[in-house]
Amino acid sequence: MTIGRPIEFDPTVALNAATMLFWRKGFEASSLQELIKTMNLSKSSFYQTFQNKHTLFMSCIQSYHGGLVQELRQRRQSDPSAKIFVSGLLYNVVDEVHGPEARRGCLIMNTATEFAQSDGEIAALISNCIKEITVIFKEIIQDAQKHDEISPDKNADALAAYLVSIWSGLRTSVKAGAGPETIRQIVSVALSAFK
Repeated sequence: MTIGRPIEFDPTVALNAATMLFWRKGFEASSLQELIKTMNLSKSSFYQTFQNKHTLFMSCIQSYHGGLVQELRQRRQSDPSAKIFVSGLLYNVVDEVHGPEARRGCLIMNTATEFAQSDGEIAALISNCIKEITVIFKEIIQDAQKHDEISPDKNADALAAYLVSIWSGLRTSVKAGAGPETIRQIVSVALSAFK
């Protein structure tokens, strides 16, 4: 049991604020002082609730991943077909060029790039996140194959891994400065694999 003053802030709001900072700047470039200010917390509230910067970052990754998984599943349910989902998922990256989260890439992939294998705990978390997204994509591809939208001869595991790779690569390209026409051209080529 934690002894101290009662929490007088919304931990979810504070976590979301930290996530946005990490997403924008990365782990190393986000100082503890900047995080505390962004989260609108006192030092004591920060340490009481989130323990330290590393633990906070792990929580941010888990929260971001949970939101991403929910968004993917909701998008699939609202799309009339699995193939339309795949096309929309990739073409929607064009919106990231000028959207509200412009040129930030994917927090999960950004983290994979920043840490590589230098932090075993974070590497394991990122690996699990990518595996879960790949499983979702595999389910969607298999659904498309059942409805003759994608050839049943295609390897669903390989296509799912490819979709993760191309989706994250597109978002990284946007982060690096690629324009909308370049993204559209890449998507057009990528979608030829899903026939």
